[in-house]
Amino acid sequence: MLNTLPAQDRRRELLKRRIRIIVALTITYNLIEAVIALAAGAAASSVALVGFGLDSIVEVLSAAAVTWQFAARDPESREKKALRLIAVSFFGLAAYVSVSAVLTLIGLKEAEHSPVGITLAAVSLVVMPFLSLLERHAGRELGSASAIADSKQTLICSYLSAAVLAGLLLNSLFGWSWADPVAGFVIAVFAVREGFEAWIGEACTQPMSAISGDRESSSGEAGCC
Repeated sequence: MLNTLPAQDRRRELLKRRIRIIVALTITYNLIEAVIALAAGAAASSVALVGFGLDSIVEVLSAAAVTWQFAARDPESREKKALRLIAVSFFGLAAYVSVSAVLTLIGLKEAEHSPVGITLAAVSLVVMPFLSLLERHAGRELGSASAIADSKQTLICSYLSAAVLAGLLLNSLFGWSWADPVAGFVIAVFAVREGFEAWIGEACTQPMSAISGDRESSSGEAGCC
């Protein structure tokens, strides 16, 4: 059926299908990650790992919003609502990380050594940036703000993976319990910024001229950072 469509429309349909596949992979991985992280966090009394697991659930909600959008015949009609859902997930992530960081810093929480958590964070640090890159590339070409916002959510998950990994390693090797909450505050600030951008629809996109090959009309637009 796609072969009967004009080249530009075929490219659009291909990009939409690609985004749906990437989002499905992201949801599957994050569900597995959430179960492992929450179980390991509970066993080790680790706020970082529990937060990591909850972040995975937030990531699933964000990816689900994009899935819902692209399930429509006209995805653009659901763009604003999807962006709002993604923004709320960013704010929720920032709130939880901030509270957890404060509790850790004032000594109400103390994580034990967790080999499972260290392994999980290391694997996620490799997988999540790759998925984020694939979705952002497709989202830019399609001109989808929600897909790009979701890719940023996935990228934040990789930042959180790095923070959790550093915190668990430093705590296990040197007993530096303050390392993870400090990194958590940095992630929270970044998440709030991205949440506001998604809420007002400022995710970086490219027009459909990028698909048709007409680059001149978009040459004056600023690129994504």
